[in-house]
Amino acid sequence: MSGEARLTWRTGAVVASVAIVVLVAMLIVAGNTEEQKPIGNNGGEPAMLTLDFAVWGSDEEIAAYQAMVDDYNASTKNTTVVVHDWPSAPAMVADLGEAKSVPDLYMLPRTLLADVIAEKRNLPLGDLITAREIPVGDDFSRDAVTAFSVADDLQCMPYSSSAMVIYYNAKLVDFERMAALGRPTPPREHTGWNLSEFRAAAEFASRPRARTKGVYIEPTLRGLAPFIYSGGGQVFDSDTEPTSLALGEDDSIGALRNALELLRDPRVTLSSTQLEQRSALDWFKRGRLGMIAGFRNLTPELRATEGLEFDVMPMPSLGAPKTIGDLTGVCLSPGPGPRVGAAADFLKYLVSDEAMARIAATGYLQPSTRSVALSEAFLQPAQQPAHAAVFNDVLRSMIVPPLLEDGSELQELVGPDIEALLTTPDLGDLQELLRAIDEESRSLLDPDYEPSDDVSDSGDLDDDES
Repeated sequence: MSGEARLTWRTGAVVASVAIVVLVAMLIVAGNTEEQKPIGNNGGEPAMLTLDFAVWGSDEEIAAYQAMVDDYNASTKNTTVVVHDWPSAPAMVADLGEAKSVPDLYMLPRTLLADVIAEKRNLPLGDLITAREIPVGDDFSRDAVTAFSVADDLQCMPYSSSAMVIYYNAKLVDFERMAALGRPTPPREHTGWNLSEFRAAAEFASRPRARTKGVYIEPTLRGLAPFIYSGGGQVFDSDTEPTSLALGEDDSIGALRNALELLRDPRVTLSSTQLEQRSALDWFKRGRLGMIAGFRNLTPELRATEGLEFDVMPMPSLGAPKTIGDLTGVCLSPGPGPRVGAAADFLKYLVSDEAMARIAATGYLQPSTRSVALSEAFLQPAQQPAHAAVFNDVLRSMIVPPLLEDGSELQELVGPDIEALLTTPDLGDLQELLRAIDEESRSLLDPDYEPSDDVSDSGDLDDDES
């Protein structure tokens, strides 16, 4: 082989080697450039992102969400938010649980927060809201922020905080007439009342000739909780990691004994026959029931009932004013950085005064932001109830229960026995029954549970019924 031939071969080999190195380098540079540049069309403007926002509510609420989203979409160039709606929270949660894809943002009842965290379906918000200067510490209810915080981070954004109150028929529960007759009555400002005043109102509204009854409280753990807390008792044995209900503790027994004396009284509460005919809410709307417990979302339905005059009072106090809350948050799903960032931007708009006021104006939702909750958009002074400030006042006495991954299972487990407390003609030994319910709850709440031989089976309630 000649020298020229060898040179040519070697030269070609070198050139080929250099070409390969250059090609690899170009690929690396191209890859890095692709990672660093924003997602876009032909490397130009950022691509349009479509975010899914899952909500539930009435037709009026959904229309308000859609109008709010339309405004947001008109103000942004690179993001489009699409509303997906359901008639109720359980319907939405059930469908989302079965879906293969998840929305970028979704409303969530606080009762399901533990499940969502356990399944890693939410993205903690601390860094995202800090970067966007969302004033969580200033304008949001502290209890609402605490309720949605786990592991020193905000898991979902507080959106709605509504505490249980007493709705009353102003024709059946006429405080002025009661005062004129010397009956115990609460202050005119509706700042609160005790069990004696509550009983007097229930008895005053119970009129056999008119076939009206005074009060109905749902026979559930949730329905009884405000009475237990107010009487100095506890519903759970721990505020953070409960292993049992605490209904059989001395203070809880005392509170329930006092409350049940009224709530079980057949002269003032609806009978099982009446409840088979129609719901307690229907009796209230028909003007045949004096008082019923509920949250803010009940207001529009009552307003739409022709001829119904109603107002609100705090839950009655058995020693200290206490109530429970119906809390809703907005969660972000984990995802790619650009999607999460765009979702967090929309979240900032979602909890702005402008957006919250639009939803509050429907009358259903009580915003977690104080500025809007104290505004006319929420208080709506020209409409019933006259004392809408009660909805805000009672938040100070709201008890936030511990997070449970099996909350619905607990209600299913002890629900029949709780119902029996209000419906069984002869309860027998209340302390024994309550401690049996506590023991039964441990089978679900306590992983180290071993049945006790000292506490009778909760099936005794069924024996009483027979």
